[in-house]
Amino acid sequence: MASLILSRRDLDFLLYEWLDAESLCSRTRFAEHGRETFDAVLDLCEQIATEKFANHNRKSDEHEPQFDGERVTVLPEIREALQAFSDAGLMAAGHDAELGGMQLPCLIEKAGFAWFKGANVATAAYPMLTIGNANTLLKCGNPEQIDKYVRPLLSGRFLGTMCLSEPQAGSSLSDITTRAEAQSDGSYRLRGNKMWISGGEHDLSDNIVHLVLAKVPGPDGKIIQGVKGISLFVVPKFLVNDDGSLGERNDVVLAGLNHKMGYRGTTNCLLNFGEGKLRPLGQPGAVGWLVGSLHQGLAAMFNMMNEARIAVGLGAVMLGYTGYLHALEYARSRPQGRHPQNKDPAQPQIAIVAHTDVKRMLLAQKAYAEGGLALILYCARLVDEEKTAGSEAERAQATLLLDILTPIAKSWPSQWCLEANSLAIQVHGGYGYTREYAVEQFYRDNRLNPIHEGTHGIQGLDLLGRKVVMRDGLAFGLLSARVADTVARASVLPQAAALRERWDRLVEVTHALHAAGDLNVTLANASIYLEAFGHLVIGWIWLEQALVAQASKAEAHGDAGFYTGKLQAFKYYFNFELPKVDAQLSLLASLDTTALDMQDSWF
Repeated sequence: MASLILSRRDLDFLLYEWLDAESLCSRTRFAEHGRETFDAVLDLCEQIATEKFANHNRKSDEHEPQFDGERVTVLPEIREALQAFSDAGLMAAGHDAELGGMQLPCLIEKAGFAWFKGANVATAAYPMLTIGNANTLLKCGNPEQIDKYVRPLLSGRFLGTMCLSEPQAGSSLSDITTRAEAQSDGSYRLRGNKMWISGGEHDLSDNIVHLVLAKVPGPDGKIIQGVKGISLFVVPKFLVNDDGSLGERNDVVLAGLNHKMGYRGTTNCLLNFGEGKLRPLGQPGAVGWLVGSLHQGLAAMFNMMNEARIAVGLGAVMLGYTGYLHALEYARSRPQGRHPQNKDPAQPQIAIVAHTDVKRMLLAQKAYAEGGLALILYCARLVDEEKTAGSEAERAQATLLLDILTPIAKSWPSQWCLEANSLAIQVHGGYGYTREYAVEQFYRDNRLNPIHEGTHGIQGLDLLGRKVVMRDGLAFGLLSARVADTVARASVLPQAAALRERWDRLVEVTHALHAAGDLNVTLANASIYLEAFGHLVIGWIWLEQALVAQASKAEAHGDAGFYTGKLQAFKYYFNFELPKVDAQLSLLASLDTTALDMQDSWF
């Protein structure tokens, strides 16, 4: 039976026919790999995801983590899943062999992780956060921190978090008030509160390694205002001795769990640092150590944040993808009604997959899910280019493209694969709105993704306010050149001209917005800009897929249906979805200030 988590055939198409994963094996870092090892890893990921993650997806939704005032307990199946994940070496899959890693390309690592996101997005959050935590310490930490924390993180003995937001400061990180005071031994004592901390407390690992943003007071006792005063600290739940053994409990205390609409298997916490309930080394205050340079904490944490944003996009994609496959299976098995030209009640009912409107909804889900997955894997391929491309120029270009695509990779799937989940419910009809069918949970789980790791609005401000104009528009120009190259190669397809015309319009609108002379006006409709930009990027991604599918279909024998389906989803996207940007671009070009001008008292 075909998996309802992810289509392996589609994954193979993206990896091997479009993104040419095998060519990465010619690079020194990946020289020991080949198609055989890549496939073996993907097979292993599918197996563990199916047997150890999907098996408790519904159960972890129905049985949330419990806090008795002293400790948090979660389902034992979550620990079993994470143990299987770690035992298979997947926590360190993309890391150096010296760290116990497989040195897999990021492209294959993320393709494998897609199985876990689709099988159980809540349980998959624990390794996602841990890997990002370890990567940040590897990039910004010192050798002692790498030995003390990264190695046990990558073995699965420790799990990790990121602690940014506070009850009064969510996206506005310049307003955080957590303080870190230097100690004579080189450590710091942290005091403050952190909110919305995923994986912040649990009984799943020996230790929890928190990466915490805080402000260090100057000699006058005052802290630097704004983001320039922020530093990054590693703060473990248990202190770690020089030999790697655990020491005493740190002054990090759970104040309470947040009760979520979905994504319930991941604990979400309010943590108190340094409240004095515990006194590590005989003093109150959470013991932490500076990561990287003083007052450079936000830049260091952005390593983890940007990685998490792409991971959020992958989670959104996979919830939309598995929802689509569930809806497709249901539509093929559910008899209902007859064709409009055949109303004879004596005739048997037809499966609803044969009804045009159901096919429309399934095509939309296919276009969103397969387009979104392709974008995420393209970004993963850029990570490999950034690290291992043959020239500095190629590596720099990959970094620029990754920078400008990150807001899209986070937000577009979070918006449109959530819509795919809504359509999956609609395909199921009344059954889809009940807890007896999985699509109801997929929607609730996915509703978090437009919010966390930078809301939809924040991503719009980042894209329009920073990314398209950074370095005099260099990243935007590079992306535009990539789109133009695809359009040129696809000139025989009528859709190529449609994308070119709208992309040119996007460039014009971008210039007009930044010529407004008033930053409030420029950014007034940044979310609309993000949506139009994202829809055009996915149009480009679908045009890329169509080129490969068209060429492969001509040579296909028994697999022609797969390529025809790809081309039909491509056609759907260009006929039904791409025209949506026309009204958005016109609105943006008008420098509309309707929302900006609205006053509180008018509501």
